[in-house]
Amino acid sequence: MANTRVVISLSFAFFLCVAHGAQITLTNKCGYTVWPGSQANANSAQLSQTGFELPSGQSKPVDVPAPWSGKFWARTGCSNNNGVFSCATADCGNHVECSGAGEATPASLMEFTIASNGGQDFYDVSNVDGFNLPSSITPQGGSGTCNVASCPANINAACPSELQFKDSGGSVVGCKSACVAFGNPEYCCSGDHNTPATCPSTNYSQFFSNQCPNAYSYAYDDKRGTFTCSGSPNYVITFCP
Repeated sequence: MANTRVVISLSFAFFLCVAHGAQITLTNKCGYTVWPGSQANANSAQLSQTGFELPSGQSKPVDVPAPWSGKFWARTGCSNNNGVFSCATADCGNHVECSGAGEATPASLMEFTIASNGGQDFYDVSNVDGFNLPSSITPQGGSGTCNVASCPANINAACPSELQFKDSGGSVVGCKSACVAFGNPEYCCSGDHNTPATCPSTNYSQFFSNQCPNAYSYAYDDKRGTFTCSGSPNYVITFCP
């Protein structure tokens, strides 16, 4: 019986070690309310809360299991009119909880692969699907490089006219990527342009790179956009850093 208890204890300790995830704190430093959303990738479970209101100046921690991969974003200009919830940017199906639904473009994305047992995490800020507000990812603890991934610039203010995304009042509230705006294979890295060799940077992706050098500007921008951290760090996502 004693041996059985030892085996159970060791198994439970191993489970705790492997299951150690990350706490991701979402902080809103914008001068307006945002509504963060999340979506897990196909091989990961959706988080217990996939959307919520985050007023200006407030933070909310979210527990993420390990291993896990998925993304976060912030919706802007949201309102509830006669029971219908909708947002000016990055909507996820007219609900506060995204519940597995992805974001409408353009949207700034914070993407994560959280490893288990202290392994290497991967994270990035991405403008591949366009931009709607400045954002950053800051590791807390961990080991290795663990640098800040960020896009602190207000790209909307400099967005070329052909990429501008406007709200019902005519204000520019987002900047579309060339893929979102035009759908051409050379911008989307699709079809005959689905390799790094056949899908180099374009004038449009270079615009995003110049605005935010530490964020993905197009699909094969790995050297610029990918960040790593080991040792089970936590993370802070900041909107309008």
